Formats: sequence, structure tokens, C-alpha cells
Amino acid sequence: MTRLILASGSGIRRQILENAGVTLSVQTSGVDEEAIKAEWSAMPPSGLAVMLAEAKAKAVPAPDDALVLGADQILGLEGRMYDKAWTKDEARARLQSLRGKTHILHSGLAAVRKGETIWTHAEDSHLSVRDFSDTFLDHYMNIAGAELTASVGAYAFEGMGAQLFEKINGDYYAILGLPLLPVLDLLRREGVIPA
Repeated sequence: MTRLILASGSGIRRQILENAGVTLSVQTSGVDEEAIKAEWSAMPPSGLAVMLAEAKAKAVPAPDDALVLGADQILGLEGRMYDKAWTKDEARARLQSLRGKTHILHSGLAAVRKGETIWTHAEDSHLSVRDFSDTFLDHYMNIAGAELTASVGAYAFEGMGAQLFEKINGDYYAILGLPLLPVLDLLRREGVIPA
């Protein structure tokens, strides 16, 4: 069997794969995401998410028999792209800007073997945030904790963050940052898991 290395420090991405019965190791890449985003700022968000995923996967040193999977996610709202919030105040402002609107989560994946990209995947999810009250926002901010700065939308959709939404159009796993079914298909074809 081929080894899988996940080039992401995301706990939820790792959990998604492990829950699906995939054995893996994690090795973060340390790439300068901001430099890549600045250089390729004119690129559409989906393409940029794939490019970031590819850069992460290529930056991880790996043995020849390993497959390295990189992943990234960009939030798009009204023509702007957003990264993770750095502070609780920034997260509050992000959630306020999302309130009552529909945003897009652009998920990008790339698989690398022997330093060469062998597969990429992009998937968009459209999420409509309900017009929640300031009372709910205060309640959510008090409970969410680290979730506020751990994801690009300042919410963990798999937890209490689901209460922020009125409608979604997209794959659940893609919203969490790792479109699972395309990844499982790749892993079967590449001998990481049994076909």
C-alpha cells in the first residue's frame, strides 16, 4: 500500500480521513500562503485554492512511495476573498459581514507523488447565512472559542456553527474543507486504500 501524507494541520481534515478508515500521517508544509496569494491575486478563488493546495503538497518532503495530499479553502463574498480571522474581534466582524448573505467556500485539493502533481480537484459550496440576532452572535462568540480563528468563515459547520445558516448548496465534507468522495476515489486509484 502507498503511504498517505496530509500536508495540512487541519484537525477536521485529518478526522474526516481517519473516520473514513484512511491511515495517514500529517506533515505541515510551512509555505508562505500570503506570498502566493499576493503573486496570484488576479486568479479566480477556486484556482487559487488549488494552487495553494499544490504548493503545500509540493513543499512536504516525502519518500517516493508516498502520496502527499494538500488542501486549502478560500471564502468568497461579494467579489472579495477572505482568509482565516486572526483575532476574536476580526471573527466577529467576519460573521457580521456574512449575516443575511450567501458566500462561497472554494475548496482546492492537490495530490503530489515524487514531487509531481498527479491530481487536482476544485469544489465550490454556497452557504446562506441567516439574519441572526446580535444576541445569538454574542452567545455564539462566547461558546465557539478556538473555532472562531480555526476556519476561514469563523465557524465550525460541523458543530454549533451550523446554527448560523438557513441554507447550503454543496457537499458537507467540502464545506468542512475536504471533499471526501473525490479523495477516496483518488486514494483507491493510487493504492492508498483497497479498491
